[in-house]
Amino acid sequence: MLLTYLDLIDLVDAGAIDVPRDRINFDDINGASIDVRIGPTILVEDRPDFSRPDSFVVDVSDKKNLLLPRFKEITMDEGGYLLRPGGCALAATVERFRLPLDISCELKLKSTIARCFLNNMLATWCDPGWGFESEADTRLTLELHNCLEYHYFRLRPGLKIGQMVFFRGKPVPRDRSYAVRGQYNGTDTVAVSRGVQKV
Repeated sequence: MLLTYLDLIDLVDAGAIDVPRDRINFDDINGASIDVRIGPTILVEDRPDFSRPDSFVVDVSDKKNLLLPRFKEITMDEGGYLLRPGGCALAATVERFRLPLDISCELKLKSTIARCFLNNMLATWCDPGWGFESEADTRLTLELHNCLEYHYFRLRPGLKIGQMVFFRGKPVPRDRSYAVRGQYNGTDTVAVSRGVQKV
């Protein structure tokens, strides 16, 4: 069942997602979604290590010998970061999540963002139990891609990037929930793929 405004207020009150309480009339809560923003830390693709031929290759088919891209960490100031045409970056939401075992959610881009052709690359689904029972905060990592050919896209801390749509279903058994099975549970900053090198 899709959750709507009054359900979403109850969800916020229950602590499933933190929404700033100082905003009049819960401005981040829409009719059937909750707005999310990006934080100040992003990861952008770094140049390969030219001394290693395999550093140009990404291969995730062998879990013991992952070949993954290199990223560099950038902390944005108020001026933000210009994401080049065709460029990509990882960012995390400001909002933290603690989904109970009967709630799942999915990210949808804000229409203004989508119409400027900044895309999020598909990893948008959050299973029941995501962030649940975790000692650390759990934030959603976004895989942003500037699909424009000529224009840079300015990312800024606090940019409203998308909206989370929430669903309620039958509770998932704890041992099948993301709280137990999820490898990104408890990530309180931008989460790279396992084994990705940051410089």
